Amino acid sequence: MDQEVKNISSDAEKKPEQVAKYTAKDSVFTSIFREPKYLLQLYQALHPEDHEATEDSIKNVTITNVLLDQYYNDVGFQIGEKIVILVEQQSSWSINIVVRCLLYLAQTYQEYFESTKQNVYGSKKLELPKPEMYVIFTGNRKTRPEYLYLSKEFFGGDDSVLDVKVKMIYDGKEGDIINQYVTFTKIYNEQVKLYGRTREAVLETIRICKDQNVLGEYLSGREKEVVDIMMTLFNEEYILKTYVESEKQEAEKRGSEKMKIGTAQKLYKKGSSIEDIADILDASVKEVEQWLGLVRA
Repeated sequence: MDQEVKNISSDAEKKPEQVAKYTAKDSVFTSIFREPKYLLQLYQALHPEDHEATEDSIKNVTITNVLLDQYYNDVGFQIGEKIVILVEQQSSWSINIVVRCLLYLAQTYQEYFESTKQNVYGSKKLELPKPEMYVIFTGNRKTRPEYLYLSKEFFGGDDSVLDVKVKMIYDGKEGDIINQYVTFTKIYNEQVKLYGRTREAVLETIRICKDQNVLGEYLSGREKEVVDIMMTLFNEEYILKTYVESEKQEAEKRGSEKMKIGTAQKLYKKGSSIEDIADILDASVKEVEQWLGLVRA
């Protein structure tokens, strides 16, 4: 373990015990692609033929600052006025990602029309950037379809109704930013198998990735930041789990999502973060935000 990571580990001894978030890998994904230089690397991995794109030509259009009863996506960006690209990552297979991509695209277009002052109800033909949708899948799966189609999965192959095509990415090309992120998730999964959802698993993941130059540029000099976004306080999590246990049992008896919504609202009023509530209720952050019905802080 290198000196920087040792220092982080030493500092941790003075703090309450921590565990890694269930959404740790998601947090790293969104953190990486908030930065223009990594968005450019992502675009170059998707379009290696384009040698003219620059950081300045990329506009981040990720849906984030929205009401909680609306959808938001992992990464969205626009290249000039020509292409809008939506990229999702998931470790558990769900064909519903195709529907979510459709909803993300619709909302992205709506925001695009507003920002370009185009009237959807006017007679003038709208100008639309070409959409491209990708999913980076980091889980294990025997079959790996190259594309997922809304028409095939939901309408029996009838594309005359509505269709959406989503490009599936599993490994990326060796050395590119996608491949490095996928490798990072695999290394993290192995460390969790060895150490559980512990700080040690996170620190070992960082150490191994740095040694193998996996996301080396991103990790260099920001180990503490990465640890912080991947960890949550154990004491708080334990208290929340104890508090919510009776609520969860009651929810299971009733088989109702309404109980989970009520529990989420109670925890939120008590000052719990949305991420912690998601961990406790075994739900996604997006589900919790929809349950709360508030503007995200």
